[in-house]
Amino acid sequence: MLSEPSLPTLLTHRKREAILQAAISEFRAHGFAGTSMDRVAAVAEVSKRTVYNHFPSKDELFAAILTQLWQRAQGLSAVAYEPQQPLRAQLLQCLEQKMRLLNDSSFLDLSRVAIAEMMQSPQRAQAMVARLAEKEEGLVTWIRAAQLDQRLRAGVDPQYAADQLQGMVKSFAFWPQLALGQPPLEAAQQQRVLADCVDMFLGFYASHA
Repeated sequence: MLSEPSLPTLLTHRKREAILQAAISEFRAHGFAGTSMDRVAAVAEVSKRTVYNHFPSKDELFAAILTQLWQRAQGLSAVAYEPQQPLRAQLLQCLEQKMRLLNDSSFLDLSRVAIAEMMQSPQRAQAMVARLAEKEEGLVTWIRAAQLDQRLRAGVDPQYAADQLQGMVKSFAFWPQLALGQPPLEAAQQQRVLADCVDMFLGFYASHA
């Protein structure tokens, strides 16, 4: 039988969440360079030492925020490959999770901060992208399983194929909103984009043997 979390554990968790929420607000308002750990501590109503105990650097804090946003949109679950189920339905389920992330206003705001930071510090940006890439293994794993099941073409790098599919989706549901300030897609538009992108992907990669 699992024991209840202790009071110190609960307090620690609450402080961590308070720091993350304060940091989200500060990064959105002031960007990466304009955000200080002192200010995050003040908004979270914790000591600066507490902030650093949870997040050793501002880079770690920003990466944790992006990871949290991804996990929230993803629902903390990956779509497992199902040999008996249609490929199209499975891919749509995978991409619906991605679409939720791309329509998250907080994620878009923080993405703008991240891209601005890429221009200032490519090394820091590479580290952030690497952290996020670790959270995007679900689609790659799914494609690899479908290849092993001979339902998708063999001899193609699963990461390459996943990047192509996600790139198609982002061209409608991420980059126009990020760079041009266009509004998020309506529900009907989202479904159309996902359906068309999946159909194009399967038209090229589905095995017809």
